[in-house]
Parts: sequence; C-alpha cells; structure tokens
Amino acid sequence: MDGTLVDTEGSWWQAVASVAGRPLTAADAPFIHGRTIEDVAGYLGDPGLTPCLTGAFAQRVERDLTVVPGAPELLADLAATGIPTALVSASPRSIVDLVLPRLGHAFDLVLSNEDTRRGKPWPDPYLEAARRLGAPPSRCVAIEDSPAGIAAARAAGCRVLVASPEQGLPSLHVVCAWEASCGESLPEEA
Repeated sequence: MDGTLVDTEGSWWQAVASVAGRPLTAADAPFIHGRTIEDVAGYLGDPGLTPCLTGAFAQRVERDLTVVPGAPELLADLAATGIPTALVSASPRSIVDLVLPRLGHAFDLVLSNEDTRRGKPWPDPYLEAARRLGAPPSRCVAIEDSPAGIAAARAAGCRVLVASPEQGLPSLHVVCAWEASCGESLPEEA
C-alpha cells in the first residue's frame, strides 16, 4: 500500500523523524523504509514509541495522501477482469483503514501488520495472503517498492514487480505481459 498505491513514504519519514527527535539520513533507510512500526520503534531504541509513531503517521496521512498515478486504473482493471486482489501492508490496521476509502477498490483480502506474527521482510504476510486467497504463492504477483517488501514477497515465492510512486503503476496489460515473461523489470512500454 505505502509506496505502491499511495505515496506516503515522505509522510512516514517525517513522522519517524519527529518522533525520533533528530533528522534522518540515508543510513536510517534500511531500518525505516517498508518496515513495521514496531520494527522502527525498536530501531529507535524504544518499543514504547509504537503508539507515538502510529499517531504521527496517521496525522500526516489524514492531512496529505496522494494516490500513486496509475493505481486507480490498475485496480479498476483488476476488478473488471475478476482478478483477485489482496492488500498486504506493513502498516497497522488503523493506517490501512484511513487509506482504503481513498482507493475506491474492494480488495478480496486486506492484511495489515497485525494479521501475521512476523511482518515484512519476513514472508509471513505474503504466505498468509496466498493461503487465504487459495492460490500458490508462485501464481501471485506482488507489487512492491521497498527492500523489506521485495524480500518478503520473494521469500514467499511470489513474483515481484518493483514499482515506485514517482513512476506510477503500469497498466494491467503491461503487468500481464511482465508476469507472463516472469521478468524482474517492466517492459519498455511501461
């Protein structure tokens, strides 16, 4: 969700910096980008910061949420063709619930951080999504932007399409062409 359907990475970065009480640097990115709030609180040295991080992030999401270009069209095309969709997020349910109404799509399954014992970068969220959808992970395409999410989806055995909010999401036609080739990067027409 974050970084693939909605561009919240800047808001997340700001929220973490405000709670940490210090500027963040590129050295912090592997411990913050795509990680669960609990992981980030632990990285900051205080698991008790989880509610503060959640609140700071929620305020920013409520105030400023940008849907990634191409996301509404891709979701509409997936719905029109009957392809099952699952939202697999490292964000807590409270954040997912803030974002879902703005996407205008009825996902077949929504998993948030609380829905599995271990979150991204562990494969647990993707394995659980595939299980609940009744599909082998090898038949699932995960669209991810963060190293933690990419690692989780790959470890689960999913095909991983790497996307970025700056580039937007490709059309369903391009995703299907990519999936058929089992490539790691999008075709040129993306």
